[in-house]
Amino acid sequence: MATTLNTPLFSTLLDRLFKQADQATSPALQALTSDEHERLMHSKTEYLSLYGLLKEAWLPVSRETGTLLYMLARSIRAESVVEFGTSFGLSTLHLAAALRDNGGGRLITTEFEPSKASKAKAHLQEGGLLDLVEIREGDALKTLATDLPESIDLLLLDGAKALYSDVLSLVESRLKPGALIIADNADFSPEYLARVRQPHGGYLSVPFAEDVELSIRLG
Repeated sequence: MATTLNTPLFSTLLDRLFKQADQATSPALQALTSDEHERLMHSKTEYLSLYGLLKEAWLPVSRETGTLLYMLARSIRAESVVEFGTSFGLSTLHLAAALRDNGGGRLITTEFEPSKASKAKAHLQEGGLLDLVEIREGDALKTLATDLPESIDLLLLDGAKALYSDVLSLVESRLKPGALIIADNADFSPEYLARVRQPHGGYLSVPFAEDVELSIRLG
């Protein structure tokens, strides 16, 4: 059975974008010392400064994580998805492809850097998926504070790691029982991991692969 992921047009687009991401460098990121990088990654007050420095950095999910996102969204027949951290749209493309193959739906994604949001929009247009996606520009603590779907099937956390727990709090009341939460690079957010892993906290959670935390909202 054909899927959006393996159509020639879409697979060529993904190959090109992943190649660009692999070849890209970020002088601003390379200029940070390891201590500075570690501090900024864990900071709830300096994340805007960090992602301002990283406005040219791709910061994509891996190919494997992209495929995992597609598989998970298809497996639960997701119709409503929220994504924190669009970047250049590679994860967004995988999730939107799953919505298309599920028969349609709505993906709300949010990105702090306007230039990245603009490029992500162009990539989604090229992939024929823009009609399924709403891109919100700005700080996710504001963009996801209002106008969310009544029921959310899947949440992807892939923005400022220190905000994972805060973003979950914004969305939590809308997560349906059985909703999936995928947190990329969650090791940078011990507060979030403690929350989703605590017994009787409303989630069942497990580390998956090398850099993903996969959780399910219990009903």
